[in-house]
Amino acid sequence: MISRRRALQGLVGLGAIGVAAFVGPDLFYAAITPTSEARTLTPPEAYDAAKAGQIILVDIRRPDEWASTGSPEGGHRVDLRTADFAQTLAMLVDGNKDAPIALICARGVRSARTSNMLLEAGFTNIIDVPEGMLGSPAGPGWIRRELPLDHS
Repeated sequence: MISRRRALQGLVGLGAIGVAAFVGPDLFYAAITPTSEARTLTPPEAYDAAKAGQIILVDIRRPDEWASTGSPEGGHRVDLRTADFAQTLAMLVDGNKDAPIALICARGVRSARTSNMLLEAGFTNIIDVPEGMLGSPAGPGWIRRELPLDHS
């Protein structure tokens, strides 16, 4: 026999699927994606700024994601899930919490959440790349824009 709680969870899940089908997956995804308080850059802007040394570009995805797609050329790989994530970022900028750090993930969800978290932690110049590597409602993403990738 199914519990009331499980039945309610199922109904909520079906409701979410119904909403997604009604409004379309892009609009639904945009509605549930967190917004970042950080300023944003498109992938080409982030690539150019990183290449010019104007920002530190950080791919915050998991190692299996880096292995699958590569990561942005000129960027740094820092797994968001590590216990010393903020310390590693601080080391990348020699402890300067005012240094410009741009975050990219797969589809802009983790980068938005992490941008907000780092701003609250005292980093003052966090930049979100909301298109991500794979694209999002913000745009096609790093890979579909055919920007250079590091597969090492």
